[in-house]
Amino acid sequence: MKFANVVAMVVACAALPGVAGAAACGVGLIADLKVTMQDTTPLVRAKINGEEVSLVADSGAFFSTLSEGTVAQFKLPIVATNPFAYSEGIGGRQSISITKVKALTIAGQTLPNVPFTMSDNELAPGVAGLMGQNVLGYADAYYDLSNGSIKLTRPRGCGDHPFVLWEASRPYSMIALDAPDSPFKRTAGEAFVNGKRVRVLFDTGASTSLLSLDAARRAGVETAGADVTSAGVERGIGRRMIQSWVVPVASFKIGDEEVRNTRLRIAAMSLADIDMLLGADFFLSHRVYVANSQRRIYFTYNGGPVFNLATPLVADTGPATATGSTPDKAGDKPGDKPPSAPRDARAEPTDADGFSRRGTAFAGRRQFAPAIADLTRATAVAPMEAKYFTQRAVVYLEDGQPVLAMADLDQALKLQPDDVQALVTRAELRISERAMAGAEADLAEADRILPKEADIRLSIAHLYDSANADAEAIGQFSLWIKAHPDDNRLPQALNGRCWLRALWNIDADKAVADCDGAIRRAGKVAAFYDSRGLAHLRLGENDRAIADYDTALALQPKIPWSLYGRGVARLRKGLTAEGKADITAAVSLAPELAAQVKTHGLDR
Repeated sequence: MKFANVVAMVVACAALPGVAGAAACGVGLIADLKVTMQDTTPLVRAKINGEEVSLVADSGAFFSTLSEGTVAQFKLPIVATNPFAYSEGIGGRQSISITKVKALTIAGQTLPNVPFTMSDNELAPGVAGLMGQNVLGYADAYYDLSNGSIKLTRPRGCGDHPFVLWEASRPYSMIALDAPDSPFKRTAGEAFVNGKRVRVLFDTGASTSLLSLDAARRAGVETAGADVTSAGVERGIGRRMIQSWVVPVASFKIGDEEVRNTRLRIAAMSLADIDMLLGADFFLSHRVYVANSQRRIYFTYNGGPVFNLATPLVADTGPATATGSTPDKAGDKPGDKPPSAPRDARAEPTDADGFSRRGTAFAGRRQFAPAIADLTRATAVAPMEAKYFTQRAVVYLEDGQPVLAMADLDQALKLQPDDVQALVTRAELRISERAMAGAEADLAEADRILPKEADIRLSIAHLYDSANADAEAIGQFSLWIKAHPDDNRLPQALNGRCWLRALWNIDADKAVADCDGAIRRAGKVAAFYDSRGLAHLRLGENDRAIADYDTALALQPKIPWSLYGRGVARLRKGLTAEGKADITAAVSLAPELAAQVKTHGLDR
């Protein structure tokens, strides 16, 4: 987006005091972007050519981006492609294409002919793209995610004096803002892990903070040991998914704040000169003022856990106050109570949207009781607004209250029958309760409403699979795969379709082709060879099935389906002892498997 276009967003004129600055220091408001948290993803509402969409507020992105699916859905033109230009994320590099939106509406202002880069990957469920540094870095930026706001500001008369937009009594810390090595802005600085310097990128687009594997090793942190937990895979820009772990660290220090005896998520990522992403979890536990005008970053602790909100294996300690000391040596050992944050003196929200935004921020911090309280206030203020009931239902589910969640979903759909998120969430809840007919009805209605290119179809495919609706699941996988040929989840989607085709004996030759594509893109993944082995078994290709099962079991020795499938293939070849041994081993691992394979005609 051209800077001239962003200037059109000025709503000026609201003057904010520079609390910690000189008497003449003031801050002008350019735009107040209202933020709703979707788990730990900050979303800003916008309109593309008059149709409402959500964009991730992504301080780690150099430029605003739309997903490939969004470009297809809105039939946007591809106006430029440069094979030598690329963007880089935790999944590697990808080439850049440029698309253009005829009319983009943000913060009440409509901007004409706005350029975006195009990403191969979808970014989050129901999200069209992301808003990057060409907007968020246009001026100073005040990130107050815990209260659902990002303010773009312009200081006046502050010079080099420190200034912030929170209460003067609230302690804060300050670090230098690194100058980028390129013409594109970024919000980066330095921190220390176990006393070792690391370069950090302040990245609201990362749902959790991530330390690179190389930086972790420099700090003496390894991925092996009794206290290390595998945390699955991470995804972002780029075609690769990367492995991550949650590990204990003795100290994380940034500015005058130090978190002791905590845990960090580390991942096998490589981002040029960046060692760590400070993600939305850090922003939810802090208010952050990025003073591009001074090349500084100011931040103050809000309270709550700083890292690893989704899986708090030990109690996270809060940072020390910004005086450079740690009160009462808080956090010297796991489980110590963190220092409490200063009380927020600001006024309570006055409308339903304000309660909703604060409530979803509480939910992002896994603080479910205040989240439910705020969302209940939102439903009371605006009882005819479906989205607040849907938001509260999601929190009820996370808090283990499915009955209340179902009541809210029913109410949301009564108010707004085409609420796709409510339909899909209710279908998932119904599947967990084995109410398959109702779940399939919800999924069918979502399918009817959605555009063909919608990313949520991948979730719908998996839900149909869980409901044993094989044909519908295969159809949803096919729609998603066609619209997302370069997404980094494509191998998993191809494998999902391969498995279903093989399991239900539907086009087994096409199943093999699907698994071939998954393996070609992702390499040796045990689940992919397991699926292809079943497809070869369906085709009567016993030697090929055995070869695939051998590979799967070499990668992951105790896969019941691989053992059973190899046993069947060996029996067919007359290798009776070996075949029976495999089948016995499979059933000992998964006793219910014998009934399942019989249902699918695989017991012979």
